[in-house]
Amino acid sequence: MNRLLTLLLFLITFSALAQQSKPVLFREEIFDFGSVNEDGGPVTHEFVYTNASNRPIKILAVKPSCGCTTPDWSKDVVDPGKTGFIKASYDPKGRPGYFNKTLTVTTDADTNQIILQIKGNVSNEGVGSEADFQVTKGNWKLKYGSFKMGTVYHREESTVRDFKFINTGKDSISIVDIVGPEYIQAIVTPSTVAPGEKGNIKVIYNGKSKNQYGYQSDNVEIHTNDATLPVKSFTVTATLEDYFGDLKPEDLNKAPRLQLASTSMDFGRIGKNATATRELTITNTGKKQLVLKAIQPNCICVKTSAEKMTLKPGESVFVKIIFDATDRKASQNKQVTIYSNDPRNPVQRFTFTAYVEN
Repeated sequence: MNRLLTLLLFLITFSALAQQSKPVLFREEIFDFGSVNEDGGPVTHEFVYTNASNRPIKILAVKPSCGCTTPDWSKDVVDPGKTGFIKASYDPKGRPGYFNKTLTVTTDADTNQIILQIKGNVSNEGVGSEADFQVTKGNWKLKYGSFKMGTVYHREESTVRDFKFINTGKDSISIVDIVGPEYIQAIVTPSTVAPGEKGNIKVIYNGKSKNQYGYQSDNVEIHTNDATLPVKSFTVTATLEDYFGDLKPEDLNKAPRLQLASTSMDFGRIGKNATATRELTITNTGKKQLVLKAIQPNCICVKTSAEKMTLKPGESVFVKIIFDATDRKASQNKQVTIYSNDPRNPVQRFTFTAYVEN
Protein backbone atom coordinates (compact mmCIF):
# COMPACT_ATOMS: atom_id res chain seq x y z
CA MET A 1 0.00 0.00 0.00
CA ASN A 2 2.85 2.38 0.89
CA ARG A 3 4.52 1.62 -2.45
CA LEU A 4 1.31 2.43 -4.31
CA LEU A 5 0.93 5.72 -2.41
CA THR A 6 4.57 6.61 -3.10
CA LEU A 7 4.13 5.88 -6.82
CA LEU A 8 0.97 7.98 -6.94
CA LEU A 9 2.69 10.93 -5.28
CA PHE A 10 5.60 10.60 -7.69
CA LEU A 11 3.29 10.67 -10.72
CA ILE A 12 1.45 13.73 -9.39
CA THR A 13 4.72 15.53 -8.69
CA PHE A 14 6.12 14.58 -12.11
CA SER A 15 2.98 15.86 -13.84
CA ALA A 16 3.18 19.16 -11.95
CA LEU A 17 6.84 19.59 -12.81
CA ALA A 18 6.11 18.82 -16.47
CA GLN A 19 3.52 21.56 -16.51
CA GLN A 20 5.92 24.00 -14.88
CA SER A 21 8.71 23.08 -17.30
CA LYS A 22 6.89 24.80 -20.14
CA PRO A 23 8.60 28.21 -20.44
CA VAL A 24 5.56 29.89 -22.02
CA LEU A 25 2.21 29.22 -20.35
CA PHE A 26 -0.99 30.38 -22.07
CA ARG A 27 -4.23 30.85 -20.16
CA GLU A 28 -5.87 28.94 -23.03
CA GLU A 29 -4.60 27.63 -26.36
CA ILE A 30 -8.03 27.23 -28.02
CA PHE A 31 -10.69 29.93 -28.28
CA ASP A 32 -14.19 29.48 -29.70
CA PHE A 33 -15.81 32.69 -31.01
CA GLY A 34 -19.15 30.90 -31.27
CA SER A 35 -21.54 32.49 -33.79
CA VAL A 36 -19.96 35.36 -35.76
CA ASN A 37 -21.90 37.88 -37.85
CA GLU A 38 -20.54 37.90 -41.42
CA ASP A 39 -21.22 41.63 -41.82
CA GLY A 40 -20.14 42.54 -38.30
CA GLY A 41 -16.48 43.12 -39.12
CA PRO A 42 -13.39 41.27 -37.87
CA VAL A 43 -13.50 39.53 -34.49
CA THR A 44 -10.49 39.50 -32.18
CA HIS A 45 -9.25 37.43 -29.27
CA GLU A 46 -6.19 38.03 -27.13
CA PHE A 47 -4.23 34.99 -25.96
CA VAL A 48 -2.37 35.96 -22.76
CA TYR A 49 0.75 34.07 -21.74
CA THR A 50 3.12 34.10 -18.77
CA ASN A 51 6.88 33.72 -18.90
CA ALA A 52 7.29 30.73 -16.56
CA SER A 53 11.04 30.45 -17.12
CA ASN A 54 13.92 32.08 -15.25
CA ARG A 55 15.08 34.25 -18.13
CA PRO A 56 13.55 36.85 -20.50
CA ILE A 57 11.58 35.44 -23.45
CA LYS A 58 10.67 36.98 -26.79
CA ILE A 59 8.11 35.95 -29.42
CA LEU A 60 10.03 35.57 -32.69
CA ALA A 61 7.19 34.85 -35.10
CA VAL A 62 3.46 34.07 -35.28
CA LYS A 63 2.41 32.31 -38.49
CA PRO A 64 -1.33 32.07 -39.28
CA SER A 65 -2.68 29.12 -41.27
CA CYS A 66 -4.86 31.45 -43.36
CA GLY A 67 -4.61 34.96 -44.79
CA CYS A 68 -8.01 35.64 -43.20
CA THR A 69 -6.33 35.60 -39.77
CA THR A 70 -4.20 38.60 -38.81
CA PRO A 71 -1.91 38.22 -35.80
CA ASP A 72 -0.32 40.77 -33.49
CA TRP A 73 1.82 40.12 -30.43
CA SER A 74 4.07 41.56 -27.75
CA LYS A 75 7.17 42.64 -29.64
CA ASP A 76 9.24 43.41 -26.56
CA VAL A 77 11.05 40.94 -24.32
CA VAL A 78 8.88 39.53 -21.51
CA ASP A 79 10.68 39.12 -18.19
CA PRO A 80 10.24 36.07 -15.91
CA GLY A 81 6.85 36.06 -14.23
CA LYS A 82 5.50 38.78 -16.51
CA THR A 83 2.80 38.43 -19.14
CA GLY A 84 2.57 39.07 -22.87
CA PHE A 85 -0.10 38.61 -25.50
CA ILE A 86 -0.81 37.25 -28.96
CA LYS A 87 -3.83 38.79 -30.63
CA ALA A 88 -5.72 36.91 -33.35
CA SER A 89 -8.14 38.80 -35.61
CA TYR A 90 -10.43 36.89 -37.99
CA ASP A 91 -12.27 38.57 -40.89
CA PRO A 92 -15.58 36.73 -41.57
CA LYS A 93 -16.56 38.78 -44.64
CA GLY A 94 -17.30 36.42 -47.54
CA ARG A 95 -16.45 33.37 -45.40
CA PRO A 96 -19.77 31.90 -44.23
CA GLY A 97 -19.81 28.72 -42.18
CA TYR A 98 -17.51 26.96 -39.75
CA PHE A 99 -13.88 28.02 -39.41
CA ASN A 100 -10.97 26.48 -37.54
CA LYS A 101 -7.63 28.30 -37.90
CA THR A 102 -4.27 27.99 -36.19
CA LEU A 103 -1.42 30.29 -35.19
CA THR A 104 2.03 28.71 -35.00
CA VAL A 105 4.10 30.53 -32.38
CA THR A 106 7.90 30.50 -32.32
CA THR A 107 9.81 31.85 -29.30
CA ASP A 108 13.45 32.07 -28.31
CA ALA A 109 12.74 29.93 -25.22
CA ASP A 110 13.24 26.60 -27.00
CA THR A 111 12.74 24.90 -30.36
CA ASN A 112 9.20 23.72 -29.59
CA GLN A 113 6.53 25.67 -31.44
CA ILE A 114 3.19 26.45 -29.80
CA ILE A 115 -0.08 25.96 -31.68
CA LEU A 116 -2.93 28.33 -30.84
CA GLN A 117 -6.36 27.74 -32.33
CA ILE A 118 -9.41 29.91 -33.03
CA LYS A 119 -12.72 28.58 -34.27
CA GLY A 120 -16.34 29.57 -34.72
CA ASN A 121 -19.22 29.74 -37.16
CA VAL A 122 -19.90 32.66 -39.50
CA SER A 123 -23.61 33.34 -39.98
CA ASN A 124 -25.42 35.69 -42.33
CA GLU A 125 -28.88 34.91 -41.00
CA GLY A 126 -30.94 38.01 -40.30
CA VAL A 127 -28.23 40.34 -41.54
CA GLY A 128 -29.06 43.41 -43.61
CA SER A 129 -32.26 44.97 -44.92
CA GLU A 130 -34.07 44.77 -48.25
CA ALA A 131 -31.77 47.53 -49.51
CA ASP A 132 -28.95 44.96 -49.37
CA PHE A 133 -30.63 42.82 -52.05
CA GLN A 134 -29.08 44.42 -55.12
CA VAL A 135 -28.31 41.44 -57.39
CA THR A 136 -31.01 40.86 -60.02
CA LYS A 137 -31.87 37.45 -61.46
CA GLY A 138 -35.04 38.09 -63.44
CA ASN A 139 -37.69 39.02 -60.88
CA TRP A 140 -35.55 37.72 -58.03
CA LYS A 141 -33.29 39.99 -56.04
CA LEU A 142 -30.48 38.57 -53.92
CA LYS A 143 -27.66 39.80 -51.69
CA TYR A 144 -25.14 37.76 -53.68
CA GLY A 145 -24.93 36.71 -57.31
CA SER A 146 -23.10 33.50 -56.44
CA PHE A 147 -23.13 30.98 -53.62
CA LYS A 148 -19.90 31.19 -51.62
CA MET A 149 -19.69 28.12 -49.40
CA GLY A 150 -16.42 29.10 -47.72
CA THR A 151 -14.36 26.24 -46.33
CA VAL A 152 -15.84 22.80 -47.00
CA TYR A 153 -14.32 19.77 -45.30
CA HIS A 154 -13.87 16.19 -46.49
CA ARG A 155 -16.25 14.40 -44.16
CA GLU A 156 -19.61 12.64 -44.14
CA GLU A 157 -21.44 15.71 -42.87
CA SER A 158 -22.33 18.16 -45.63
CA THR A 159 -21.75 21.91 -45.40
CA VAL A 160 -24.99 23.90 -45.50
CA ARG A 161 -25.49 27.60 -46.32
CA ASP A 162 -28.67 29.66 -46.72
CA PHE A 163 -29.13 32.44 -49.29
CA LYS A 164 -32.19 34.71 -49.17
CA PHE A 165 -33.99 36.27 -52.14
CA ILE A 166 -37.03 38.49 -52.77
CA ASN A 167 -39.65 38.11 -55.49
CA THR A 168 -39.88 41.68 -56.83
CA GLY A 169 -42.23 40.78 -59.68
CA LYS A 170 -46.00 41.07 -59.96
CA ASP A 171 -46.65 37.32 -60.19
CA SER A 172 -45.87 34.34 -58.01
CA ILE A 173 -42.74 32.42 -59.06
CA SER A 174 -42.61 28.64 -58.73
CA ILE A 175 -39.67 26.24 -58.88
CA VAL A 176 -39.78 23.86 -61.84
CA ASP A 177 -36.44 22.04 -61.52
CA ILE A 178 -32.95 22.38 -60.02
CA VAL A 179 -29.93 21.11 -61.95
CA GLY A 180 -26.42 20.71 -60.53
CA PRO A 181 -23.67 18.23 -59.74
CA GLU A 182 -24.52 15.27 -57.49
CA TYR A 183 -22.41 16.57 -54.59
CA ILE A 184 -24.33 19.88 -54.49
CA GLN A 185 -27.99 20.00 -53.56
CA ALA A 186 -30.12 23.16 -53.65
CA ILE A 187 -33.51 23.41 -51.97
CA VAL A 188 -35.76 26.46 -52.48
CA THR A 189 -38.45 27.21 -49.90
CA PRO A 190 -41.22 27.91 -50.30
CA SER A 191 -41.55 26.22 -53.70
CA THR A 192 -43.80 29.09 -54.78
CA VAL A 193 -42.94 32.64 -53.70
CA ALA A 194 -45.64 35.29 -53.86
CA PRO A 195 -44.92 38.86 -55.07
CA GLY A 196 -43.00 40.88 -52.50
CA GLU A 197 -42.22 37.84 -50.34
CA LYS A 198 -38.88 36.34 -49.42
CA GLY A 199 -37.62 32.88 -50.19
CA ASN A 200 -34.59 30.87 -49.16
CA ILE A 201 -32.11 28.81 -51.15
CA LYS A 202 -30.47 26.16 -48.99
CA VAL A 203 -27.24 24.91 -50.61
CA ILE A 204 -25.90 21.56 -49.34
CA TYR A 205 -22.33 20.72 -50.39
CA ASN A 206 -20.75 17.33 -49.70
CA GLY A 207 -16.97 17.74 -49.74
CA LYS A 208 -16.27 14.03 -49.44
CA SER A 209 -18.26 13.29 -52.62
CA LYS A 210 -16.53 16.12 -54.48
CA ASN A 211 -13.16 14.56 -53.53
CA GLN A 212 -11.01 17.51 -54.60
CA TYR A 213 -8.83 19.98 -52.73
CA GLY A 214 -8.44 23.71 -52.82
CA TYR A 215 -10.58 26.30 -54.59
CA GLN A 216 -13.43 24.74 -56.59
CA SER A 217 -16.10 26.31 -58.79
CA ASP A 218 -19.33 24.64 -59.94
CA ASN A 219 -22.66 25.71 -61.38
CA VAL A 220 -26.25 25.23 -60.26
CA GLU A 221 -29.30 26.15 -62.37
CA ILE A 222 -32.67 26.91 -60.78
CA HIS A 223 -35.47 26.54 -63.34
CA THR A 224 -38.59 28.61 -62.61
CA ASN A 225 -41.70 29.96 -64.32
CA ASP A 226 -40.34 33.50 -64.06
CA ALA A 227 -41.27 35.13 -67.38
CA THR A 228 -38.28 37.48 -67.24
CA LEU A 229 -35.56 34.91 -66.55
CA PRO A 230 -36.85 31.36 -66.15
CA VAL A 231 -33.41 29.72 -65.74
CA LYS A 232 -31.34 31.31 -62.99
CA SER A 233 -27.69 30.25 -63.05
CA PHE A 234 -25.47 30.45 -59.96
CA THR A 235 -21.78 29.79 -59.48
CA VAL A 236 -21.05 27.74 -56.36
CA THR A 237 -17.54 28.23 -54.95
CA ALA A 238 -15.82 26.42 -52.09
CA THR A 239 -12.36 25.76 -50.70
CA LEU A 240 -12.00 22.08 -49.85
CA GLU A 241 -9.77 20.86 -47.02
CA ASP A 242 -9.33 17.80 -44.83
CA TYR A 243 -11.11 17.72 -41.49
CA PHE A 244 -9.03 16.85 -38.42
CA GLY A 245 -11.34 17.77 -35.55
CA ASP A 246 -9.94 18.78 -32.17
CA LEU A 247 -6.68 16.87 -31.85
CA LYS A 248 -4.93 16.39 -28.54
CA PRO A 249 -1.39 17.79 -28.11
CA GLU A 250 0.07 14.28 -28.12
CA ASP A 251 -1.65 13.56 -31.45
CA LEU A 252 -0.25 16.77 -32.94
CA ASN A 253 3.24 15.85 -31.78
CA LYS A 254 3.02 12.51 -33.63
CA ALA A 255 1.49 14.01 -36.80
CA PRO A 256 3.18 14.81 -40.14
CA ARG A 257 4.47 18.33 -40.54
CA LEU A 258 4.94 20.28 -43.76
CA GLN A 259 7.90 22.64 -43.76
CA LEU A 260 8.50 25.02 -46.68
CA ALA A 261 12.10 26.01 -47.36
CA SER A 262 10.73 29.50 -47.99
CA THR A 263 7.31 31.11 -48.20
CA SER A 264 8.26 33.67 -50.85
CA MET A 265 10.72 34.17 -53.70
CA ASP A 266 11.70 36.77 -56.27
CA PHE A 267 11.91 35.28 -59.78
CA GLY A 268 13.68 38.42 -60.96
CA ARG A 269 13.34 39.98 -64.40
CA ILE A 270 11.85 37.82 -67.15
CA GLY A 271 11.86 38.51 -70.87
CA LYS A 272 8.67 39.08 -72.83
CA ASN A 273 6.83 35.78 -73.58
CA ALA A 274 9.58 33.84 -71.78
CA THR A 275 9.24 31.26 -69.00
CA ALA A 276 11.03 31.02 -65.68
CA THR A 277 11.48 27.84 -63.63
CA ARG A 278 12.28 27.68 -59.94
CA GLU A 279 12.19 24.93 -57.30
CA LEU A 280 10.58 24.96 -53.87
CA THR A 281 11.69 22.43 -51.27
CA ILE A 282 9.09 20.77 -49.05
CA THR A 283 10.24 18.69 -46.07
CA ASN A 284 8.29 16.45 -43.72
CA THR A 285 9.62 17.40 -40.28
CA GLY A 286 6.89 15.40 -38.50
CA LYS A 287 6.72 11.83 -37.25
CA LYS A 288 4.22 10.31 -39.71
CA GLN A 289 3.91 10.17 -43.49
CA LEU A 290 3.07 13.49 -45.10
CA VAL A 291 0.64 13.44 -48.03
CA LEU A 292 0.51 16.38 -50.42
CA LYS A 293 -3.16 16.44 -51.42
CA ALA A 294 -2.92 19.24 -54.00
CA ILE A 295 -0.55 21.95 -55.23
CA GLN A 296 -2.72 24.71 -56.68
CA PRO A 297 -1.53 27.91 -58.42
CA ASN A 298 -3.83 30.93 -58.53
CA CYS A 299 -3.13 31.63 -62.22
CA ILE A 300 -3.17 29.60 -65.43
CA CYS A 301 0.20 31.18 -66.14
CA VAL A 302 1.75 29.05 -63.38
CA LYS A 303 2.34 25.29 -63.64
CA THR A 304 3.59 23.07 -60.84
CA SER A 305 4.87 19.49 -60.58
CA ALA A 306 6.39 17.28 -57.90
CA GLU A 307 8.19 13.95 -58.29
CA LYS A 308 6.16 12.46 -55.45
CA MET A 309 3.26 13.44 -53.25
CA THR A 310 4.02 11.34 -50.16
CA LEU A 311 6.98 11.98 -47.87
CA LYS A 312 8.32 9.84 -45.06
CA PRO A 313 9.44 11.60 -41.85
CA GLY A 314 12.58 13.60 -42.62
CA GLU A 315 12.12 13.27 -46.40
CA SER A 316 12.07 16.21 -48.84
CA VAL A 317 10.79 16.83 -52.36
CA PHE A 318 11.37 19.55 -54.94
CA VAL A 319 8.28 21.24 -56.37
CA LYS A 320 8.96 22.68 -59.80
CA ILE A 321 7.24 26.02 -60.42
CA ILE A 322 7.06 27.28 -64.00
CA PHE A 323 5.88 30.83 -64.67
CA ASP A 324 4.85 31.65 -68.26
CA ALA A 325 5.17 35.39 -68.91
CA THR A 326 3.23 35.30 -72.18
CA ASP A 327 0.86 38.28 -72.36
CA ARG A 328 2.03 39.46 -68.93
CA LYS A 329 3.49 42.89 -68.29
CA ALA A 330 5.54 44.59 -65.58
CA SER A 331 5.28 43.48 -61.94
CA GLN A 332 3.69 40.10 -61.20
CA ASN A 333 2.67 38.62 -57.86
CA LYS A 334 1.49 35.00 -57.91
CA GLN A 335 0.61 32.38 -55.34
CA VAL A 336 0.83 28.59 -55.00
CA THR A 337 -1.27 26.90 -52.31
CA ILE A 338 -0.27 23.53 -50.92
CA TYR A 339 -2.85 21.25 -49.26
CA SER A 340 -1.64 18.40 -47.07
CA ASN A 341 -2.50 16.15 -44.13
CA ASP A 342 -0.49 18.31 -41.72
CA PRO A 343 -3.16 19.00 -39.06
CA ARG A 344 -1.37 22.08 -37.72
CA ASN A 345 -1.18 23.84 -41.08
CA PRO A 346 -3.13 21.86 -43.70
CA VAL A 347 -3.09 24.87 -46.06
CA GLN A 348 0.19 26.67 -46.73
CA ARG A 349 0.95 29.32 -49.33
CA PHE A 350 4.04 30.18 -51.31
CA THR A 351 4.15 33.54 -53.12
CA PHE A 352 6.55 34.80 -55.73
CA THR A 353 7.15 38.03 -57.58
CA ALA A 354 8.57 38.68 -61.02
CA TYR A 355 9.02 41.57 -63.40
CA VAL A 356 8.15 40.96 -67.05
CA GLU A 357 10.14 43.16 -69.43
CA ASN A 358 8.51 44.63 -72.53
